[in-house]
Amino acid sequence: MSSSATQKTFAPPVMEARRWLDGVDFPPERPLINVSQAAPVDLPPEPLRRAMADIALNEPQAHLYGPVLGLPELRREIAESWSAAYGASIAPSQVAITSGCNQAFAASISAIAEEGDNVLLPAPWYFNHKMWLDMAGVTAIALPTNAKLLPDVDAAREKITERTRAISLVTPNNPAGVEYPADLVLAFFELAQEHGIKLIVDETYRDFHSQTGAPHALFQQDNWQGTLIHLYSFSKAYRLTGHRVGAIVTSANVLGEVEKFLDTVNICPNQMAQFSALWGMQNLGDWLRGERLEILNRRAAIEANMPMLAEKGWTLKGCGAYFAYLEHPFEIPSDQLAKTLVKDASILALPGTMFMPDDDPSAARHLRIAFANIDANGIAKLFTRLAALRFSLAPSQRGK
Repeated sequence: MSSSATQKTFAPPVMEARRWLDGVDFPPERPLINVSQAAPVDLPPEPLRRAMADIALNEPQAHLYGPVLGLPELRREIAESWSAAYGASIAPSQVAITSGCNQAFAASISAIAEEGDNVLLPAPWYFNHKMWLDMAGVTAIALPTNAKLLPDVDAAREKITERTRAISLVTPNNPAGVEYPADLVLAFFELAQEHGIKLIVDETYRDFHSQTGAPHALFQQDNWQGTLIHLYSFSKAYRLTGHRVGAIVTSANVLGEVEKFLDTVNICPNQMAQFSALWGMQNLGDWLRGERLEILNRRAAIEANMPMLAEKGWTLKGCGAYFAYLEHPFEIPSDQLAKTLVKDASILALPGTMFMPDDDPSAARHLRIAFANIDANGIAKLFTRLAALRFSLAPSQRGK
């Protein structure tokens, strides 16, 4: 029996994976390829760094407490930008700034649920969402996904109980990379609206969606704010990972509850981060469009190199944003395979077991590849190494 909130959940997966590197020497001809984390390691673009230096020197408010729900100018910029992007009408009072998107999720759950409630999560799920629900005493109800890793609305309907407070979707998806179709997202919105629960939509990777234009029509729905809780991160868009800045867009009433959480946890979002995100929104549109094209090129490189793995029995289950989700052909389960890859192939990737319920056998068959920090050449090298692996095949793959 656990004696604390944190003991109800597992250790941080990325930190666990990093420990697999301890004591391992990588030969010069086979350096480590790290595809374990989706956070870009490149610095923010130089114009933004120069702007940040100017903010640090000349903006007194950057060093002081600010409003709990965030910098008014940034909230207004998001409201205007989102209204234009989604063809909707969003007010600054419906926007809050958080210290990263993880905090946006935690604050949202704290605003709508209590211990003993439950939230539906499509599996594979983003592990930090599961961790927060565990610590909050809110049960994560696994929502199975199909062969294309898309959740089913009818299956979700059957799992809703009187203690269900929300359905949570991540699109483009982490860990699978899958972009949820607009009609599917809308169907989940209508299901949530029908049952008087919230639909949480985490669009951390929205800026790298393969389609142009709005990825869904949720903000155009009548009384969208009564159902939708929209989450966003600036970490990926402007490489502000270490500065921790994200956003929530929902009703002012829910944000009133969110404010209590934020005031208690960190009083206000990081002021430097907010001024930096605001500058990025106002000045880096062209640069961000170029970043999107680069990520789409990497996605294309994954698909172009996939035939060499398909010949060996691998299957690409999902690909998009920063991620590829692969089914491997080996007898060894993915948690052991991932550790073995460090020593045998100089690859650090995360196993499907980090994204699935303990009792789901499919977890042992999958690996997540995060390609935020490897270009097309690096992807080709990664796939060449994976194709060269010689492990015993799983029974269903023998003879391929």
